[in-house]
Amino acid sequence: MVTVTDIPKPQPQKNEIIIRVIASTVNRTDDGLRSASYFISRFFTGLFKPKQQVLGSEFSGIVEQVGEGVSKWKSGDHVFGFNDTRMGAHAEFMVLHDDDAIALKPENLSFQQAASLSEGGHYALADIYAAKVKSGDEVLVYGATGAIGTAAVQLLKYMGVKVTAVVDSNRVELAHSLGADVVIDYEKTDYSELPHRFDLVFDSVGKSSFSVARKVLKPSGIYVSTELGKRGDNVWRGLISRFQSGQRVLFPIPLTRLEDIQLLGKLAADGKYTPVIDRVYRLDDIVEAHRYVGSGQKTGNVIIEIGSV
Repeated sequence: MVTVTDIPKPQPQKNEIIIRVIASTVNRTDDGLRSASYFISRFFTGLFKPKQQVLGSEFSGIVEQVGEGVSKWKSGDHVFGFNDTRMGAHAEFMVLHDDDAIALKPENLSFQQAASLSEGGHYALADIYAAKVKSGDEVLVYGATGAIGTAAVQLLKYMGVKVTAVVDSNRVELAHSLGADVVIDYEKTDYSELPHRFDLVFDSVGKSSFSVARKVLKPSGIYVSTELGKRGDNVWRGLISRFQSGQRVLFPIPLTRLEDIQLLGKLAADGKYTPVIDRVYRLDDIVEAHRYVGSGQKTGNVIIEIGSV
């Protein structure tokens, strides 16, 4: 259950900084931690209630205060980043270690845009890197207009990949605008019946399966999903694939890396990666934001407006 309440303002300890949060997002990470829809996740996030009482993994804001020993940040710095262990971005102030995945906000982006750079982007990069995608490869992105999908399309195009995006009828134009070479409307065409073959099928919403994707994979093609799959299929198939050749399933564990956050910021500053924003909610309306994200209907990112500059 999500509620809005008052809590004490945090104070920085050694090597910590306090960020005054201007904007955050409600994303699949937050929704998954709140609902604990996968029971196994409770062993890491809290068996009966969340270990972190303030959710919010993605943020942008202004450094408010620095603790002893901090030299890389100063009060007044405009920053953005991602943290899915300590969380805390759904509050006016959050505390992080100075070496966490924090980067300077691109000057050409608003705080709302910067807040939505990281979650989808870092998950997309984790899967792209795991699949060892290279320039000239052909990749199909299933569910190409969510936070991860919109990031994946743009990042793949930056890498010189030919991208086929699979979306619903209402999002065809958006997929084209992101740079997809080919857009498939799944309401009209079953992607598994395409005559073309792909190096990678990237299921960014976890609504397809290896048994379907393998029909359009090349003999050594890879299927990657952002979800466990039915009965955990993607996990055990990913483990078995380590000892197999031919078509394979990968299920990488995404790590939050500072260099990925910095790359996303640089690409955004250079105009090569633009986060897609669906809706903006005030912090007082965060319950409704969670309901919307939980419905699975969002396009790109859902912003939570927390502070002002």
